[in-house]
Amino acid sequence: QVQLVESGGGLVQAGGSLRLSCTVSGIRFSIYTMGWYRQAPGKQRELSARITSLGSTNYADSVKGRFTISRDNAKNTVYLQINSLKPEDTAVYYCNARYSNDDYWGQGTQVTVSS
Repeated sequence: QVQLVESGGGLVQAGGSLRLSCTVSGIRFSIYTMGWYRQAPGKQRELSARITSLGSTNYADSVKGRFTISRDNAKNTVYLQINSLKPEDTAVYYCNARYSNDDYWGQGTQVTVSS
């Protein structure tokens, strides 16, 4: 059974930082491209950051310079370091694992940024 379990969300003031974690089981984690997506109230889910099996990363323009994605294959975990948080970063953050036709999602973790 494939499981993606996110943690690390919470309520934080603008300008603060959070580190989200997503621990994965049931797949060969190291070969998967891992992504962090977010969905704000009333909006579509959108990609924030992605890291390939080789460690290449890409970011949405809205988060470049503030978000950093990383992975630890030994721990089957992907991280998202979020700095300089803004109220518009408020959303549910979802972890995604993708390889070939496989596409798995976590349940999401809420990030709320107060102004």
